[in-house]
This record gives sequence, structure tokens and C-alpha cells, in this order.
Amino acid sequence: MPKTQRRRLAPAFTLLEVMIVIVIILAIMGFVAVNVMGSRDTATKRLAEIQLKTIKQAMEQFNLDFNRYPTDEEGIKILWDKAGLDAETDAKAWRAYMAEPVPKDNWGSEWYYRQQGEKCPAGKFDLMSNGPDKQFGTEDDINAWRYTGEGEGDMGGSGSSSGSSGTTSGTGGGNP
Repeated sequence: MPKTQRRRLAPAFTLLEVMIVIVIILAIMGFVAVNVMGSRDTATKRLAEIQLKTIKQAMEQFNLDFNRYPTDEEGIKILWDKAGLDAETDAKAWRAYMAEPVPKDNWGSEWYYRQQGEKCPAGKFDLMSNGPDKQFGTEDDINAWRYTGEGEGDMGGSGSSSGSSGTTSGTGGGNP
């Protein structure tokens, strides 16, 4: 007499178990994505701070050579391009103060520069990024003097521009 063979089914997951695993995986992916995006924003802001520090150091070198900071018309462009210098003697003394031009911040806005600063230590210049919102005078502005221990406290996100006008680098005119 032939025996009937019974087929054993392999253990399997139920649809509910599979759905729970998918939800857990999606939750983990969402958590990681939020943290990575936050890290990117922080890294972009930190890079702007480093660029400001580099520009500020180049400005100090320019000041040592010319006994002045660049004029508002010259802007920071003068640090890598001598075409904006007025006097022939100045053009002879000029050297490249920055190896690579950095005309804009990480958000595509020109750096805010003013020879006679208001948001800096006495006798120094204003140098700022408008930050991620690209608006001057808001909380996310990044001030070159905020991160060096010089100046008057926390000047980076002052929150108000007090109606002052200045020039942005590169163009040599206009309000930020």
C-alpha cells in the first residue's frame, strides 16, 4: 500500500509581520535622512565660517601691505584681482592674497563687505555672509568677527541692519 506523502510547508512570515518590518525600516531611513540633512546644513554653515576667516586673514595681509583695507568699491575681489586698484604704485605692490577666488558664499550670495564697519571691532571692516536665507540683517547672518574672539560679543546674528547701507564684494556697489 502506497503511503501518502505529506508535504511540509516551510515556515513563512505573515503579511502583518512583513508590513511591520517595512514600517520599521522606513522609520529608520527617515531618522537617518533627517540627521544627514541636518549635518549637511551645519557643514555648509561651517564652511562659510572658514571661508570668512580665510578672507579676513587675506584682508589683514592686504592692510599690512597697503596700510589700509580695500575700499568699498574695490571690495574683496581685490584680494585675487588687481584690476580694481587705482594708483599705479598700488598695482606694483599688489600680490595675490588668495589663491582661489571666493566671490560668493555657499548659498550663492556675494559676501557683504564694508571698509568702515559697524558690526566689527573699532577700526576694522564688516565682512559677512547673508546666510541660508540670503537676507541681510537676519538671525542666520554669519559675521567674520563672531568666530575669532574679537569684537563685541555675539555679532553674527544681530537680527537688524539698522537701515545701514553698504556694498557687496565683486560688484562694487549696491545694498546687500
